[in-house]
Amino acid sequence: MTMIHLLSGGAAQGLVTQLEERFQTDQKIGINACFGAVGMMKDNLLAGAACDVLILTEALVAQLTASGELRAGTAKALGQVKTGVAVKSGEAMPAVDSPEALRAAFRAARGIYFPDPVKATAGIHVMGMLKQLGLDVELADRLRVYPNGATAMRAMAESSETGLIGSTQITEIIYTAGVDLVAPLPKAFELATTYTAAVCTHAQKPEAAQALIDLLTSADAAGIRRDCGFE
Repeated sequence: MTMIHLLSGGAAQGLVTQLEERFQTDQKIGINACFGAVGMMKDNLLAGAACDVLILTEALVAQLTASGELRAGTAKALGQVKTGVAVKSGEAMPAVDSPEALRAAFRAARGIYFPDPVKATAGIHVMGMLKQLGLDVELADRLRVYPNGATAMRAMAESSETGLIGSTQITEIIYTAGVDLVAPLPKAFELATTYTAAVCTHAQKPEAAQALIDLLTSADAAGIRRDCGFE
C-alpha cells in the first residue's frame, strides 16, 4: 500500500489511530507514523526524515512555517490538550486539586513517571512543577523519565510496583491501557497546549497529507477528538 509519512507529538497518537482506518478507506493510502516528544520530532524533521504531515505544538508549527519547513496556509489546529495526573488502573486516586494536595500525592508515590524533561512539552512542565513544589531533589530517586508520555504511561502500567503516579498529557493517559486519569493538574500548574497539523514543504504526497489534516480536524471527528482528550 502507498504510504504517507507522519511525524507527530505523542499527544495525537490516539486520535490518529482512531481515524487511520477511515483515512485508508477513503484515500487508499496508509499512514507511516512516528510519535514522540515534540522536540525530538522537530529534530527528526530538520535532520531530513521523510515527512508529509507534521503535528506539533502551535508555536513550533508557526516557527517551522516561518523557516520554510512547512507549507504556509496548510496548518489547522486539532485542539487543546491539558496535562494531567495518572495512576495504575484500579488503584486509589489521590487528591490533586491543589498544589498542597499534589505535593502530598507525589511524596506518597513510590515512583513518578513522566516524559523527557528536555524534549517533551509535558516533561518540561512536570519537571518545572516539581521544582516549584520543592520536590525535584527530595524525590530524585523516584523520578522515572521516559522519551515521551506514551512510553512513560506504558512503563507505569506494566510495572509490578503499586503506589505509582504519572503525569503527562491527558491524551496519552487516555490512550494507554492499564492507567487511569485522576484529573488535570490544578489551576496553579495548569498546562493547556494547542496541537496543530501542517503539510511539510518537501511532502511527497501533499494532497493526501492535506486530506489527513482535514479528516483529523473535521467536524465529523469532533466527538472522537473529545474522547481522545482534545478540547
